[in-house]
Amino acid sequence: MKKEKRWKKRWRVMGKALHMEIREHKSSFIVYVILRALVIVMMILQIFNRNFENVFLCALTLALLIVPSFIQVNLKIELPTGLEIILLLFIFAAEILGEIQAYYIRIPQWDAILHTMNGFLMAAIGFSLVDILNRNKRFSIQLSPVFVSIVAFCFSMTIGVVWEFFEFAMDKFFLLDMQKDTVLHTISTVMLDPTGGNHTVIIRDITDAAVNGESLGLGGYLDIGLNDTMEDLFVNFVGAVIFSFIGYFYVKKRGQGKFASRLIPRPKKAECDYLEKAIEEEAIEEERKEPPEQVEDIEKS
Repeated sequence: MKKEKRWKKRWRVMGKALHMEIREHKSSFIVYVILRALVIVMMILQIFNRNFENVFLCALTLALLIVPSFIQVNLKIELPTGLEIILLLFIFAAEILGEIQAYYIRIPQWDAILHTMNGFLMAAIGFSLVDILNRNKRFSIQLSPVFVSIVAFCFSMTIGVVWEFFEFAMDKFFLLDMQKDTVLHTISTVMLDPTGGNHTVIIRDITDAAVNGESLGLGGYLDIGLNDTMEDLFVNFVGAVIFSFIGYFYVKKRGQGKFASRLIPRPKKAECDYLEKAIEEEAIEEERKEPPEQVEDIEKS
């Protein structure tokens, strides 16, 4: 019973803190409410259509939309309003527009746009992780702007590579085709070397490909994911490089850049710690609920 009460209290406090955190950032709160309403409407439509896979994606999206506020409350890191809005839009664009509305298929560059944004955002997060330590007085080492930018770039690229590993695993074991196919008209391969050696055979102007004797009707050779993966990593690279340059000048001039300051997370100030406020409010409410006699006994002891 005591454990259940503790867990209920923790969730109650956490809910209050998240509620306070969300409402404090008015711009991001408005975006959050609009996106949440759209996702709920989409979920209801998918339930009527009996498309339960998309219902799961909607539920996942609703959970992910809370993540930015959850991070701020638990890790005591302040996400700038601009960064928080971009994160919310990114989640909505990837899950609802990309997957359910099939923008990945309808708009050929949709995946590239999201991966570029991902590279940019992950570089911002990686940059902040190092910069927070760099500005902490407890650490005697002060890292140069170049080093901080390199770490941010490497962090972003690592996240990009790990995501491609995830996509490959989903395609390999669950046949989801997350790494989208590409139609090619020229290939080079050593598999077709008539001598059985390591000489490249180039085939140009491919207009058709067949599987088990049946034409695919694609107008070319079907590549299963390699081009998509390399394009994703390249645009991730572009996004990471762009933010690394922005971050370099931000550290060089020590926070003078207005644009960078709107995108770089920073330690939460004491007056903005909504978790502490929620704990205090919960303690006050519990004191009010206690019977007067019990309060007197506590005072005597």
